[in-house]
Amino acid sequence: MAGFVGRTRELAQLDGVLSRVARGGRAGRPGRALLMRGRRRVGKSRLVEEFVERAGVPHLFFTASAQPTAAAELALFVAAAADSTLPDAGLFTAQTPATWDAALTLLAAALPTDRPSVVVIDEMPYLIATDPGFEGTLQKVFDRELSRRPVLVIGIGSDLTMMEALNDYGRPFHQRATEMVIPPLSPGDVAEMLDLPPADAIDAYLVTGGLPLVVDDWAPGAGLRDYLADAVVDPTSALLVSGERALAAEFPPQSQPDVVLRAIGAGERTFSSLARAAGGIPQASLHRALRLLTEKRIVEATLPLSTRPSRETRYVVADPYLRFWLAFLGPYLPEIERGRGDLTLNRIDSSWTSWRGRAVEPVIRESLRRLPSGHLPADTAVVNGYWTRTNDPEIDLVGADRAPVARRITFVGSIKWLEQAAFDAQDLGRLLHHRARLPGADEDTPTVAVVRSGRAVDGITVLGPEELLAAWRD
Repeated sequence: MAGFVGRTRELAQLDGVLSRVARGGRAGRPGRALLMRGRRRVGKSRLVEEFVERAGVPHLFFTASAQPTAAAELALFVAAAADSTLPDAGLFTAQTPATWDAALTLLAAALPTDRPSVVVIDEMPYLIATDPGFEGTLQKVFDRELSRRPVLVIGIGSDLTMMEALNDYGRPFHQRATEMVIPPLSPGDVAEMLDLPPADAIDAYLVTGGLPLVVDDWAPGAGLRDYLADAVVDPTSALLVSGERALAAEFPPQSQPDVVLRAIGAGERTFSSLARAAGGIPQASLHRALRLLTEKRIVEATLPLSTRPSRETRYVVADPYLRFWLAFLGPYLPEIERGRGDLTLNRIDSSWTSWRGRAVEPVIRESLRRLPSGHLPADTAVVNGYWTRTNDPEIDLVGADRAPVARRITFVGSIKWLEQAAFDAQDLGRLLHHRARLPGADEDTPTVAVVRSGRAVDGITVLGPEELLAAWRD
């Protein structure tokens, strides 16, 4: 990830925690712990590697690998510790600890006492899954030994739910660690890294999802079609393999969550349509699959935004890259592997405009939520859409003071994400007609148009790609 575009804040945060370790702590306890979480392949491990390299301190970097037994995982940890840059790493060559308690206690003895060091435990959820007692053991040794050394212990994990729960009340590590969330690169980061105009940068974000490995394969200045022409026909490209690896790490192939996720990725959004697309899966099984997908933050369950409660839930794949992969790449990997990536590329060409119009909606809504004050009406705290069971009306953008049931609607809006297409009087008339049927809106509710290019009719606030990217940069 050349230049670590978009990671300045994260590196500064890590530097700050390490500085506090170096300064020492109260009651002779300088040691600190940090729990880092983020979606798979957002660059968490690479970020920490860069941080450790820049810090120039002794360190141990261990990556768990879902070994079948706790003993096998422990053996790999001992080997990594023996090869580390810790000053007394030789202790792990002379001894063979048989338990995590013994290994972590030996680790404490290997740490320097006169300068800070870093211990990284990557893929921590694998260790906990293999040995449920690991969490309590780490807490005990941290309290008794590690916290007394000038060491920063970093636990990394991609299972967002588990990593978030580690610091919860009632868990062994409660209130012992700082939490840090690593997001993908933002649309603004992608624009800067790829040197693309705002509208093209948002297209690139819809394809890459801001995943550093995928963005890094995109030549700066290259257009969308040029990038896809190279990446889609290469079975080893990061664009193709990242989605497959992410799903394989989460679910067994053809399991019910996997089948349901692929149905959502294919465009199904309601409970009933998902039941049909998933081959008539029983309702109870579908509920369980959707609950697991939402708990893992892979799928978002959204409700229409208005002043009236609604049960018209829609499901959408949370990650932009995975939305693209599930729609255009995952189902067609066999044809790409047999050398017919051209068929996949043609399919993207023919469906891109219509797919993009729907896929860009969550990105635009999040961008609007981030706009500095003055761009949208005051008191706008949430932005979503509004729909009914029959999609009549269906409104792309609804701003409000809270969700899911608003006290006040602050604006309504429409998205027209087409090439050289103006938001004309007919578009405005349709939006005003739908506004009249939105609970909580009236004729004084402001209107907004978000356009990819072109102009808009007078009487409506207009936002374009430049404003959307500025929201992320600000």
